[in-house]
Amino acid sequence: MDARRDIAATDEDSEPVAPARGAKTPRTARGERTLRALLDAAAVEFGERGYHEGSISGITSRAGVALGSFYTYFDSKDAIFRALVTDMSARVRDHVAPALAAAPDALAAERAALEAFLAFASSHKEIYRIIDEAEFVDPDSFRAHYETTAQRIAARLAKGSESGAMRPGLGEVHAWAIMGMNVFLGLRYGVWGDGAASAEVAREANELIAQGIAARAAD
Repeated sequence: MDARRDIAATDEDSEPVAPARGAKTPRTARGERTLRALLDAAAVEFGERGYHEGSISGITSRAGVALGSFYTYFDSKDAIFRALVTDMSARVRDHVAPALAAAPDALAAERAALEAFLAFASSHKEIYRIIDEAEFVDPDSFRAHYETTAQRIAARLAKGSESGAMRPGLGEVHAWAIMGMNVFLGLRYGVWGDGAASAEVAREANELIAQGIAARAAD
């Protein structure tokens, strides 16, 4: 991922930055672009070097901005790391959202969500190292990432039950189980990858959700 950005780009070229714990809110479109560049650069820096070896100077160098610009938005390396965890969590959500919206039913939505997540993990492999390190660097952000993800899945399951596409009684345990499956499929096929098609992996996982793994009695 190339973290360098032309911070003088047009507003249409800038990617909105989700509110992130640890970041100061930009007041201009140019500020939004600078903050986006810093977060993208931090993803590369921490993804390649880890939190402890990563540095503020490495982030600003990758972002192509002055050191002073960093302190306009962040007080410390810890602050940008915390903001990055929140930002990456939001980016996963936003990447998956269109696939969910286009799905014809609740079961298809889970398949579409996993396929979109696998694609995201494949092109943003650094997310796993960053989220894993958050467990020790910033446990609150680590926990919030997974809790909010599980809550979104639980809400989808509840809607699926209401529509009749899924059985009643689905709740938190089922949401966490699906999330755990998705996380490790993302690691295996998105990050480690061996050429397996995201669509096929998502189809097989969706079949597991729909049919379970118990043998079926003969008719």
